[in-house]
Amino acid sequence: MVVLTTDRLTLRPCRPDDRDDFVGLEHDPEVMRFLNGGYAVDRGQVAGNADFLMPNGTEPHVWTARRLENDAFVGWFCLWPESEVLAELGYRLRQADWGQGLASEGAAALVDWGFGNGGYDKIVATTMAVNHGSRRVMEKIGMRHARTIHAAGLDAIAGSEHGEVWYEMPRSRWDRS
Repeated sequence: MVVLTTDRLTLRPCRPDDRDDFVGLEHDPEVMRFLNGGYAVDRGQVAGNADFLMPNGTEPHVWTARRLENDAFVGWFCLWPESEVLAELGYRLRQADWGQGLASEGAAALVDWGFGNGGYDKIVATTMAVNHGSRRVMEKIGMRHARTIHAAGLDAIAGSEHGEVWYEMPRSRWDRS
């Protein structure tokens, strides 16, 4: 992994000293609203395969995002490999940093890296259908809605009845500019 720089952000490989910032995101009910209904995460109860959802600062595919101007923590982004040619984009930002285009900026940088250097042929992302902010990020960076899945679950949260949406971008649609 390399350090990525955008107009306003530095995305660098996460490290253990980022853990407190990551946990802080997990304790913000608004940040967690579309992930678990807004409850603080009990890391002792998290499944072992949820590394990309609850990073500790040691994950090889998670970048910590900080502002260029003052190194302030903004959030994290991941490009989690599902296979050698497919990766899943994820991100989580502090509530104070929402609505400023930072999620789109960081996500676009990661997609560019994934196609330009990561060797991926397709990048996907998912969210709840009612998470309009996250859907807007995916659309803004050029991803397209591929499908909506409706699944009954034991942990249904407000809005889950509308399903989960999958967005994707194949390499052929990637704009290198």
